[in-house]
Amino acid sequence: MRRVLLSLFLVVSLGVLALGAASLWWVHRPLALPQPTVELSIDKGMLPRQVAQAVADAGVEVSPQLLYAWFRFSGQARDIKAGSYEIPAGTTPRTLLAKLARGDEALQSVTFVEGWTFRQLRSALARETGLRQDTRELSDTALMERLGRAGTHPEGRFFPDTYTFSKGSSDLAVLQRALRTMDRRLEAAWAQRAPDAQAKTPEEALILASIIEKETGRGEDRGLVSAVFNNRLRIGMPLQTDPTVIYGLGNAFTGDLKREHLRADTPWNTYTRGGLPPTPIAMPGKEALQAAVQPAPSKALYFVARGDGSSHFSENLDEHNRAVNKYQRKQ
Repeated sequence: MRRVLLSLFLVVSLGVLALGAASLWWVHRPLALPQPTVELSIDKGMLPRQVAQAVADAGVEVSPQLLYAWFRFSGQARDIKAGSYEIPAGTTPRTLLAKLARGDEALQSVTFVEGWTFRQLRSALARETGLRQDTRELSDTALMERLGRAGTHPEGRFFPDTYTFSKGSSDLAVLQRALRTMDRRLEAAWAQRAPDAQAKTPEEALILASIIEKETGRGEDRGLVSAVFNNRLRIGMPLQTDPTVIYGLGNAFTGDLKREHLRADTPWNTYTRGGLPPTPIAMPGKEALQAAVQPAPSKALYFVARGDGSSHFSENLDEHNRAVNKYQRKQ
């Protein structure tokens, strides 16, 4: 009898060891995938058993019962987080669970470029297939209401940067982040406002920064471009900047700015109207915001493009006209 029990014990022990070895081998063995990368979506409230089934339904060749058993055995079943994930080739049950427990989601990104208008920003969002399009049918006015900024013009209110998001996120959430980022950037720039800066409010600084952004071909010229506009504002001289005219023309502008456009009065025509336009004309970046409130020390009142991205700055009209003849008319 003792021999029988001993033999039975040995068989059971060997079986347990074999099962343990097989389990250890399985959790470290790469899962079979139908393609190089499989996308997995886990909704909030999913139970571990449902997650295991979702992995199999996504195309991973694995027994959902066995995967669920691994989730339970590991003690991390309750740590699995909702989100969008990518399962690349070489993923094992062990590394898969670690990814799900960390919430290591597959992130996508959208980039808003300095100098873009709000229309361009909305077009970029609409092209992002990974985003849930909650604002596509909203007017600009309704969109700003959804963001808690009813009555605020959207132009220039969103900071140009690259924003990451998980697949299925709302485009409204991305806009909210860009809006709050601009709030912080503008507040930080305003706190460093120079005593001679002509912007009287953060709103005016934002407007001026958007003009500087559109007028600057080279970053190192921003401070001098700002100086020109600040000097003009100080003496009551019209800004006379083409980008504001173009913005005011809207869809009527076809790419060729003519003299008749400069005479066409709109709220944004800084040839026909003095001071700053009523709203920003684009999204200014951090450097443009800084330049708007910290103009370079210069008496320049004019500037003209040299043709290489840089500008020539002049303190008087005679010097400016000579620069125009040299760089624009090639005389």
